[in-house]
Amino acid sequence: MANDSKKLSVLLVDDEERFRQGLRTLLNFYSINSALPVEVIGDADSVEQVLKFTAQKCPDLILLDMQLKGCDGITVLASLKETAYTGKVLVLSAHQEDDWIFRAMQAGAAGYVFKNRVATQLCEAIDTVTRAEIYLPSEVASRFFRFFQAYSDSCLKACHEVHLTEREQEVLYWLTQGASNEEIAKHLYVTVATVKAHLTSIFEKLKVTSRTQAIVAALKLGLVHA
Repeated sequence: MANDSKKLSVLLVDDEERFRQGLRTLLNFYSINSALPVEVIGDADSVEQVLKFTAQKCPDLILLDMQLKGCDGITVLASLKETAYTGKVLVLSAHQEDDWIFRAMQAGAAGYVFKNRVATQLCEAIDTVTRAEIYLPSEVASRFFRFFQAYSDSCLKACHEVHLTEREQEVLYWLTQGASNEEIAKHLYVTVATVKAHLTSIFEKLKVTSRTQAIVAALKLGLVHA
């Protein structure tokens, strides 16, 4: 780490209090043994708490679960991006599916650790992301980059050709998952009116007039994966 004399401030974000307590114990162990000088300055279990805390304290690092009360980690990452948060976010998740990893990294995560590997990988992961590098476990890296290449060659290229914004891509993703306007608004931490505005723009760009047509067009054009 660049400056061992200054402790790294950390925010724990998980909806399970027992898991947060376990992280505190592990991080305290690292700090006491000088393996990683860190200080847990708070915890949160919802996107509202995360945004309030980061605005007040701006932690150097956020350890983020991918499933929280009323939302997922992607929503938190997107919301942090909109606030211009300057710290790093390291995802700790039970989800090991390629699409979850890719979406988290695409949304701005600096690294991804499976929860059942936290005890053996967390110290290295934190040290890696605080050096402005990306952390992915070896068992994930090759799968991730294969998924990334496939996605880049199809979805990302298609979205660019249709001129969808990043937020419109997120709205379209949730639309294809069958989410209502209210559910999309909740996932993306925006108002229903904002979702409707994005859908209007998406419909215009896809040259469709309904949600069903938009879903069909999105799948046909490769804007999302089935």
